[in-house]
Amino acid sequence: MIETFREQVRAAAAGGGKLRIRGGGTKDWYGQAPEGELLDTRGHSGIVDYEPTELVITARCGTPLAEIEAVLAAQNQMLAFEPPHFGDSATFGGAIAAGLSGPRRANSGALRDFVLGAELLDGKGDVLRFGGQVMKNVAGYDVSRLLAGSLGTLGLITEASVKVLPRPVAETTLRFEIDEIGAIRKLNEWGGQPLPVSASCWHAGVLALRLSGARAAVDAAVTSLGGQVMADSTAFWAGVREQRHAFFDGIGDGDAALWRLSVPSTTGAIVLKGEQLIEWGGAQRWLRASSGDADSIRRTASAAGGHATLFRGGDKRVGVFQPLAPAVARIHERLKASFDPAHLFNPGRMA
Repeated sequence: MIETFREQVRAAAAGGGKLRIRGGGTKDWYGQAPEGELLDTRGHSGIVDYEPTELVITARCGTPLAEIEAVLAAQNQMLAFEPPHFGDSATFGGAIAAGLSGPRRANSGALRDFVLGAELLDGKGDVLRFGGQVMKNVAGYDVSRLLAGSLGTLGLITEASVKVLPRPVAETTLRFEIDEIGAIRKLNEWGGQPLPVSASCWHAGVLALRLSGARAAVDAAVTSLGGQVMADSTAFWAGVREQRHAFFDGIGDGDAALWRLSVPSTTGAIVLKGEQLIEWGGAQRWLRASSGDADSIRRTASAAGGHATLFRGGDKRVGVFQPLAPAVARIHERLKASFDPAHLFNPGRMA
């Protein structure tokens, strides 16, 4: 399959064409509109190596994400960054390229923190390998982690190795009725305490707090914090991760837009037009607002020390990602030129 990919890349380079890398297509809406001839990765599938005792799994880009999670679950292990699928056909390579993490991210780490190594097909049709299957394997730039969230703009991620973790022995979700300011204050107070917090979500006066770990630690935290134990919490957190929660209903219809604000967790209530949902201990704020409010939303996020992304829906002509500082933009341009000098891959997807 690699040879087929190489031929397609070299043909595009020779003919001045562009390539649109696509796995299951469940995140086609993320980023600017995809362009170019389709390069379908689904045929390059399969788990290459998995040793449960080493807590590492290596798989090809077209491997269904659900298949990987099922194999891990059979060994009572998991992808601790809880990548969202946004559809049954989500692939492993698509998850790496999108770089998105779910509710557990604030406490376990982001997807990029778990990437140990990667294999990349660059714009010349050459196969490059970075990193490996252990944590301390990098000298110089950590390119394998750089690929996480690159949306395929640097090349085709053909294979990747990621660290996995054991599933927690016990897990309980508590529910609190509390206003936005109070929820942010409590989340930051709890964040400074030795509590087994693994996820948080505030919306419409209700704060959900997930506790994960040893049974004794979870039980002690439940007794200390109070609140009400939430029934069917697994479905609740899956709904938050996959954006099936009621807050996300209707996004993409008409001018309805979903903004993702990344700010310091200690940031107080953000006053903007629209409804909000707060995750990651206060560090991630989802906002339902018109894409026409882009300037005010981005100014507000910047003033708080963060940035804003037009995550889903709305008018992408305002720009999906917040513009980079000139010095950072130059670094991105040089990286693109190094890996994809002819600008073959996913043109304009990020900027």
